[in-house]
Amino acid sequence: MSTTTAERDAPAFDRARLLPLLQEYGVYAALLVLLVVAVSLDGTFLSASNARVQLFQLAPTLLVALGMALVIGTEGIDLSVGAVIALSAAIVPLYLGYGLGVAIPLALLLGAASGLVAGAMVAFAGVQPIVATLSLMIGVRGLAELVNGSSAKPVTDPALLDLGENSLLGVPLMAWMPVRRVLVTVYVVSGVLSALAGILIVGHGAEADPANQGLSMELSAITAVVVGGTPLSGGRVRVAGTVAGALFMQLITAVLTQHNVPTSYTQLVEAAIICFAVYASRERGTR
Repeated sequence: MSTTTAERDAPAFDRARLLPLLQEYGVYAALLVLLVVAVSLDGTFLSASNARVQLFQLAPTLLVALGMALVIGTEGIDLSVGAVIALSAAIVPLYLGYGLGVAIPLALLLGAASGLVAGAMVAFAGVQPIVATLSLMIGVRGLAELVNGSSAKPVTDPALLDLGENSLLGVPLMAWMPVRRVLVTVYVVSGVLSALAGILIVGHGAEADPANQGLSMELSAITAVVVGGTPLSGGRVRVAGTVAGALFMQLITAVLTQHNVPTSYTQLVEAAIICFAVYASRERGTR
């Protein structure tokens, strides 16, 4: 009888130990396995040229994901990040005649203003984060298209193009602050990082297209955050995990694309990864 009981309890015990390990270290293990698979399929995958391509494709998503992680850590969500990218992409080319010293700070200031509006709506007006940022997602993208028009415009400024090709990333840091100030700050940081992502996208792609740039970026950022182990319920932020999550999702897309896997299958794989990450997060939260 005791043996039967022990056998019945053993799987539950193993599961209880496995899930925390998966959430804490699963993304790093998965990233390592993915790199091994990628290199075995393509010996040039880790070449300097390919690494450069992957990093520059990763950079905008990573910037937005870091801001999103901070917002999610406060039990919020920011759906306006893609629209802020579009606004940044629309504004920068208009002011390049005054130099990058004017164009870039102006774009970042508008990103901060968007984040400030969202944060104030959440912190002081009590609006639900999803409602506040959804309204901004619609309004800010509309503003971007009014400013730039709905068609893509080429960008030829060599300084901006060089920024898009040779920029480095930093990681935002936050100190302890009162709750309302934290709420406002995380949305402002998210807006600034999204605006910076928009600048990089314009510099790297050599065109401003606010009708299309930044589309679905909020989903990519949320995916990186969730895969990196930050729970959607908030309460904690895993910055390193977010970086690993963004890199993992970028490499998944790159490997499948390089081997001519249809986009529909790539999306199915990404959806399965997200479901598993959310499941692991919820299981840990229920214990």
